[in-house]
Amino acid sequence: MRRQRVLVVGDVMLDEFLWGSVSRLSPEAPVPVVRVARQSFHLGGAANVAANVRALGGQAVAVGVVGDDEAGRRLRAALDAPGVEDGLVVAPEPRPTTVKTRIIAHHQQVVRADRELAEDVPAEVEDALLERLRALLPSCTAVVVSDYQKGVVTRGLMKVLVPLARRRGLPVLVDPKVRHFTLYRRATLVTPNQQEAEQATGLAIRDDDALRAAGQRILRQVGCEAVLITRGEQGMALFPRQGRPVLIPTAARQVYDVTGAGDTVIATLALSLGAGAALAAAAVLANHAAGVVVGKLGTATAAPDEVLAALEAHSG
Repeated sequence: MRRQRVLVVGDVMLDEFLWGSVSRLSPEAPVPVVRVARQSFHLGGAANVAANVRALGGQAVAVGVVGDDEAGRRLRAALDAPGVEDGLVVAPEPRPTTVKTRIIAHHQQVVRADRELAEDVPAEVEDALLERLRALLPSCTAVVVSDYQKGVVTRGLMKVLVPLARRRGLPVLVDPKVRHFTLYRRATLVTPNQQEAEQATGLAIRDDDALRAAGQRILRQVGCEAVLITRGEQGMALFPRQGRPVLIPTAARQVYDVTGAGDTVIATLALSLGAGAALAAAAVLANHAAGVVVGKLGTATAAPDEVLAALEAHSG
């Protein structure tokens, strides 16, 4: 895995946290007044996937869009810190860097404010993204598409990217949005969570039979090689086009925070498949990596020694 280089393309974001306390309600409206004590920033979306690849020991290059603003400069600096290669395109005004601001008081989220422009990027930005992708693909061993439906993952981009990658024999993994399912045709693997799988299929997943029916239906809808449905504390379910489904129980011993677990899963899958692992083995490894992350508070990553320790504890 340490010799693998993953191209992560999609919606990069900056997560801003304002931490404070509440002692009174505002006289202007029935809302709490938060006295802010500190501020922190974290990578979000596709940027966090790339950071997870680096934390696991692989190389990562991030391709996405930022605005010509302070948030974009902060995001690029945050990518540089762990050693993620910057393949970002700066969009012209008025498109801003996507920022999600969460105000936290007494360990509870009071409100979230989003600054974004979610429409598809304009043609000139899409062309610039495709130019970056064509230049970077030859040096990569796997591709992750991190789709948060913020305008980067367009029909035009996917129509070029997937055939280019597959012709080179690169696995293409997609963290999907239901509305974009038709864009992911011929991808290697899509990784919807259970709620997304239910939305995409119209099936309520209450038992293993419904789970299998949902997995098979998504395989037909997307035309991909495999579907991995992530189910939180219930583990994962892998549905390959060739072969039998594999139900994987959760590897987490304690769950403190599920934030970022999906990013860890797809980063681990990409590195594993790039290194030549079989789908089932890659999914089991990703399950253990996710088990490490949900045992930490906040947006977290898993280091190689932590994943190895989790595997050894499970096998022992």
